[in-house]
Amino acid sequence: MSELTIDGHRIAVLFSEAEIAQRIEALASEIAARKPKNLLVIPVLKGSFIFAADLIRAMHRAGLSPEVDFMILASYRSAKRSSGQVDVLRDIETDVKGRDVMLIDDILESGRTLAFAKDLIMARGAAGCMTAVLLEKPGHLAAQIAADFRGFVCPDKFVVGYGMDMAHQFRELPFVGHVLQG
Repeated sequence: MSELTIDGHRIAVLFSEAEIAQRIEALASEIAARKPKNLLVIPVLKGSFIFAADLIRAMHRAGLSPEVDFMILASYRSAKRSSGQVDVLRDIETDVKGRDVMLIDDILESGRTLAFAKDLIMARGAAGCMTAVLLEKPGHLAAQIAADFRGFVCPDKFVVGYGMDMAHQFRELPFVGHVLQG
């Protein structure tokens, strides 16, 4: 495992840029194999934006042409742990009735955010709602949900990079890492 110092913080690389790129191509092929109809992809912002962009382009290479809309949900704000309450900061504008929908999120940890979004989309009449996450952190689920598509199983560490932040820092990193103590 490599380690870098960025803005005075020591960060250990968990998943490299190359590992992530390879896994995203495989995920896109798995999604395309499901043959979704009239697919609407909804990245859950902010943390998923880099993963979502790369996955959507990979889905195109796999033969899919999804429509894209965005949703901003918040349960963390500037904290390192979920507050347990999910707030809709920006809703989608697209009608989901009768469509296959794919929610994309950065990490499945408590599951509250993704479960909230999936319940909302299904209540609005979607034909089906799949989920894709870059990381799944086992052992912390507080909601009944499982990702349909998962990039990596994540160790029980607070992760940053590849869109994920620590109080709005480190989203730009091209890898997933965790901030070391000290």
